[in-house]
Amino acid sequence: MFAVEKVSGTKAEIYKELVRQTRGLLHGERDLVANAANVAALIWQFVPDLNWAGFYFLKGDELVLGPFQGKPACVRIAVGKGVCGTAAARRETVLVEDVHAFPGHIACDSASNSELVVPLVKDGEVRGVLDLDSSLFSRFDAEDRRAFEALVVAFVEGTDF
Repeated sequence: MFAVEKVSGTKAEIYKELVRQTRGLLHGERDLVANAANVAALIWQFVPDLNWAGFYFLKGDELVLGPFQGKPACVRIAVGKGVCGTAAARRETVLVEDVHAFPGHIACDSASNSELVVPLVKDGEVRGVLDLDSSLFSRFDAEDRRAFEALVVAFVEGTDF
């Protein structure tokens, strides 16, 4: 049985532990839905000031809602649209300090004010995104970006999809 071990310390130390626990949580299980559900729950428990944390998976030319924590969300997002679709199209992380200033932002939850989206790239192809939203403006910074890019590497390496 996996037990979440919350830690205190610097943001870097906390994120290092989050990535370590993500690897531990995924050890021995490769199922996409199970792993995405558990990782979303782990992020939700670990990371303060989030109002949504979860996954979208690429199906055709759309991102389709996967496991998440938070309020009900948009089910389908076209690649290239909104923050999630832009991250998928660019194949790079998109960090937005104020989503209301982002051209084409899709407001699935009007309480969201900042967003961090990391693409899931496996075998050179985008397979989906990890999406984090916060009601705080400028909630995410370069340190968050690096940490969640490392977490996504652990997720992709530990998951079949």
